[in-house]
Amino acid sequence: MPDLPAAPRIHVIIPAYNEEQSIALVLAEIPAGLVDEVIVVDNNSRDHTGAVARAAGATVLRENRPGYGHACLAGMAYSFGKPAAEQADIIVFLDGDHSDYPADMPAVLAPILRGEADMVIGSRALGERESGSMLPQQIFGNWLATSLLHRLYGVRFTDLGPFRAIRAEALRNLGMADTTYGWTVEMQLKAAKHRLRNQEVPVRYRRRIGVSKVSGTVKGTLGAGYKILWTIFKYL
Repeated sequence: MPDLPAAPRIHVIIPAYNEEQSIALVLAEIPAGLVDEVIVVDNNSRDHTGAVARAAGATVLRENRPGYGHACLAGMAYSFGKPAAEQADIIVFLDGDHSDYPADMPAVLAPILRGEADMVIGSRALGERESGSMLPQQIFGNWLATSLLHRLYGVRFTDLGPFRAIRAEALRNLGMADTTYGWTVEMQLKAAKHRLRNQEVPVRYRRRIGVSKVSGTVKGTLGAGYKILWTIFKYL
């Protein structure tokens, strides 16, 4: 894979569903001057998420098809569709609910910028977690999924965390397809199959603003768990 330019362009993609209370806080905490464009994908929100994000300076896309993967794919299509001189060299993903710390972005980007990695996962398991920020079912689900990734794909991860960075060319080559809960694990297992250089760095994690659409409900928890496991075995 070719070297990155001296001043790589960085795009941030933030999927957001009903995050009007948190999205401006997330955008305000992205280190000034670090990224070239922040893309908030309003994933069929019923509140003013899009308007708040736009007022805070983000590029806002509307994706009416519900699903985390749909939102990420919409952000990628926008980034990849820009004129060549404006396309990203690195793409960062993080959540819009204020659970991630955007201030940790330099640490997530550092291994890629040093030429040591193609993809970096911000690991909540390795970092500091606020009490109650991850429920027991999330912690167990991460352990199970990462254990299966190691056993079946030979790659070691400690987390399926949403805060991650990846070289844009590598992301394009992965052929991402999942439209819902399997998005993060699909990226990690495909990175293993494509023999990308993967690293993890510790990131901080806090209680989100509002109720989680996944772990906050029994239906969401079961649905996410099933889809993650299904995705892991699908690509064997």
